[in-house]
Amino acid sequence: MIRAYRSEDHAACYAVFRRAVLEGARDFYSAAERDVWAGPAETDPGKPDKLLDQWCWVAEKDNDIRGFMSLTKDGYLDMAFVLPEEMGKGTARELYDALITKARTEGFDRLTVHASHLARRFFIKQGWQVEYAEEHAKGGQVFERFYMSLNLKETV
Repeated sequence: MIRAYRSEDHAACYAVFRRAVLEGARDFYSAAERDVWAGPAETDPGKPDKLLDQWCWVAEKDNDIRGFMSLTKDGYLDMAFVLPEEMGKGTARELYDALITKARTEGFDRLTVHASHLARRFFIKQGWQVEYAEEHAKGGQVFERFYMSLNLKETV
């Protein structure tokens, strides 16, 4: 089931994020890169929940959050993560469909994202274009990522 994100989903979504990065991105990034990207094991309770300021959807099955995806108010696809065992099962596509429906309803002509190697493959299948590759430094690691865009006027 795809539903809107709620504040009480924060810890579960953070756990999905960490597993997606630490396990799901294993073939694309080194252990050191994944450790930096995943961040601390626990969320910072004093840090604001940025997903509350975005449109965000969660995939839920048997009362467990299996993935989530978010869109900022200016058309930036900020977060897109599913559990490793959900990869390739359609969960990301269901979340993506909810996000695209909302983007069209809000009147966006174009969406953008900074995609990882893993996410880039998914987005290309959905019609996104790589505008450029870039290096992003964080925590002493340098990550290659891809700035991508989707022209909603040209996609169905």
